[in-house]
Amino acid sequence: MPVSMSRLILYVRDVELLKSFYQTHFGFPVTEEIESEWAVLKAGEIEIAFHRVGEPYRERPHHPNTSNAKIVFSVESGLSELREKLLSRGVRMRDLKRYDGFAQLMCDGEDPEGNVFQLSQAD
Repeated sequence: MPVSMSRLILYVRDVELLKSFYQTHFGFPVTEEIESEWAVLKAGEIEIAFHRVGEPYRERPHHPNTSNAKIVFSVESGLSELREKLLSRGVRMRDLKRYDGFAQLMCDGEDPEGNVFQLSQAD
């Protein structure tokens, strides 16, 4: 039986903030929503969903860079320009990078809650 990924759910503190971030910077349309509690965005072949964390976790101190996941987005062209555009809008972005034997130009960034995303462009 074939299995495929259809949705990634991130538990977040501010659903509206992340929904707006990914709509504004990547143009992902909303496909489902419960205001301030749940939002699903179409991100190519899969969906990214933002689910508000449970009550016991909402007031805990936020520690940056504690996520153990990285969301990867592919672009066909213009990665350098997209990175510069994001930087000019105040998005935290790391340098462009390449690895030997890997035909990709890539860079990492962080959304407002510290979730790491990668932008990748094939050579």
